[in-house]
Amino acid sequence: MTILIPIILAGGKGERFWPLSRRKRPKQFLSLDGSGKSLLQATAHRLLPLGGNWDKLWVVTSAIIAEVVREQLPELPAENLLIEPEGKDTAPAVAWATLEAAQRHRQTPLGFFPADHWIGDTHAFARTIEAATELAVAKEAIVTLGIKPNYPSTGYGYIEQGEEEGNFGALYKVSRFTEKPNLETATSFIDTGRYSWNSGMFIFRPEVMLQELEIHAPQIIQLLRAKGKDAYKELEKKSIDYAIMEKTQLAYVLSGNFGWDDLGDWTSLERLLPGKGENIALANHVERDTKGAIIYSSNKEEAIVTIGLEDVVIVRDGNVTLVANKHRTQEIKQVLKQLQGDPKYQQLL
Repeated sequence: MTILIPIILAGGKGERFWPLSRRKRPKQFLSLDGSGKSLLQATAHRLLPLGGNWDKLWVVTSAIIAEVVREQLPELPAENLLIEPEGKDTAPAVAWATLEAAQRHRQTPLGFFPADHWIGDTHAFARTIEAATELAVAKEAIVTLGIKPNYPSTGYGYIEQGEEEGNFGALYKVSRFTEKPNLETATSFIDTGRYSWNSGMFIFRPEVMLQELEIHAPQIIQLLRAKGKDAYKELEKKSIDYAIMEKTQLAYVLSGNFGWDDLGDWTSLERLLPGKGENIALANHVERDTKGAIIYSSNKEEAIVTIGLEDVVIVRDGNVTLVANKHRTQEIKQVLKQLQGDPKYQQLL
């Protein structure tokens, strides 16, 4: 088995899980499946075998939530926690972590993983990562994991598969990346059989990524080389997809089928917790003639009572109650922008 340095990107905001997900307690610190283990903790324990031990696991996060990372992952070595002074999206995070890891681990391949995804079959996931790592070592490649789609999602980005690499199984050159499509477009993607969901996970040898950063994002990598994390105040906010993956000629997609969900908003609980009946309730829920509801309360002594409702999301957390149409949960981000503009609501963010 080829050793990998797994690096968890844990600086996200998880705004569409508000009000449970807040500025100082974003989605990756929450347990959404009733297991008592947070998404970050589940991700770390899933990745540990790939690196072999805690010394090989890294986390990149923001200063505002670094202490919570330490609390949730007490075994993580202090030097393996990279703390960004401010969030500038994933391109600076990947570039900085790649520079740091290359200094300490030389040519060991790196894998980057979001902190807040759900994986169903951990054994199939590990086999896929092992295959991707072997490919990254054997080829000058940035290998991203594509998820075989089972419905036309409008909430995920897509990767179009290009030419198949004959000796490597389900490995394809990336033809293009596509942002979240409408339903008609997503359906047409599925029908072609040439598209995967973009998982946001990718594996490469550090020198390959550093080379591509110099070509496609020199303003990021050169500032980081010169100033380290002190460069953040000068860096542009940019995703790794936009900075590198959409431009490089070294992107390959390896198709995976291990049960995956990026848990984008409250409606994803219906996929995470199927078979719960007509409603998904992580609360004391008393209902009459209610169906298709998603109910959550952080206070297990409270009760939420619904009568004659359909397709709603109701979330109680501390001093906030959210009631929304289930099909409009994407608009939570717009509501948060409203709240940010009013000083009296700052404590709710």
